Amino acid sequence: MMALPIYASRTEKIWFWAFRIFCGLVLLFLILPILVIVPLSFSDSSFLTYPITGYSLQWYREIFTAGGPWMESLKNSLIIAPFATLLAMILGTLAAIGLNQAHFPGKGLLMALILSPMIVPLIIVAVGMYFFFATIGLLNSYTGLILAHAVLGVPFVVITVNATLQGFDYNQMRAGASLGASPTRTFFDIVLPQILPGVISGGLFAFATSFDEVVVALFLASPTERTLPMQMFSGIRENISPAIAALATLLIIMSVLLLLVMEWLRRRGEKLSQAGV
Repeated sequence: MMALPIYASRTEKIWFWAFRIFCGLVLLFLILPILVIVPLSFSDSSFLTYPITGYSLQWYREIFTAGGPWMESLKNSLIIAPFATLLAMILGTLAAIGLNQAHFPGKGLLMALILSPMIVPLIIVAVGMYFFFATIGLLNSYTGLILAHAVLGVPFVVITVNATLQGFDYNQMRAGASLGASPTRTFFDIVLPQILPGVISGGLFAFATSFDEVVVALFLASPTERTLPMQMFSGIRENISPAIAALATLLIIMSVLLLLVMEWLRRRGEKLSQAGV
């Protein structure tokens, strides 16, 4: 952020502070509706109402009750999201490297096809996956949900890894090959350490996408594979409980942690680039 010049004129000072106040108000306007949820999660009322008459942790206890619907749906999400993220990271990284190195007719069309899950409306993607998975017998299964969420996460990995590869020197791979290293060893010893921030950043986006996805899950999951967003969606439709506010608060904290990790990776990548690694 630019600092205020020492010898700034009165007009420059006014614009300097007016711009920052305006940005602060915009930020407050965007964040306030999210922060309003946090106090409601500690309410002792059975309804989402202001003003709050009393405070309690009962809704957090309800979420973490063993065998309850919230814990079961959380368990399902924690099974599906990591595997979907890992698969998206592998496929997205390989696709990004292949597309970045190769030059062939239709390359732009192939890239558009890979990125289409984040462009095409989710309802269309969900309907298409439903009919395809029904044909091959993957409906109402963890495998089907993992594959579907991996498809939704691949575009994020491709974008972040492709951005990282823009400054990559492919002569390093040729040097490794000339020294007798196999393509696999060249990838793990030379390429992967340099593109790892992009891979992890894409993986974080893929994890957040899988953990937050509800439309595709509604089409593909059975009641036994109900994910956390599905449980929240059902809770909003049937009975708006403060437990949803408590869960939303936990998801806000998780999102902030993911953003902090991505910011750390971004700064680490900048340091590595400046150091010429």
